[in-house]
Amino acid sequence: MDDETYLNHPTFGLLYRVCMVGENQELFTTLYAQRLFFLVTTTPNGLKFEPIGRSDSRLMVENRLRQLRRAGQMKEYEQLQKIHQRTFQ
Repeated sequence: MDDETYLNHPTFGLLYRVCMVGENQELFTTLYAQRLFFLVTTTPNGLKFEPIGRSDSRLMVENRLRQLRRAGQMKEYEQLQKIHQRTFQ
């Protein structure tokens, strides 16, 4: 999680990675406004962008925080906690 990751969405431009949320799935948000969120899934055919709401995005990040805390991955937990605060509060 030390590296910042960006993707170029064909319609919404540059997206910023918030965090991984599942196997081959990552949560991205628009770079500047951080109002639009996308669940990006890596498939054999390429990337799949699924728009999701802010409340669902927040829930995904909070679930990831719980996973990291349970696994004892405190460095990653602290980094994601900062992203969570900056993005959702």
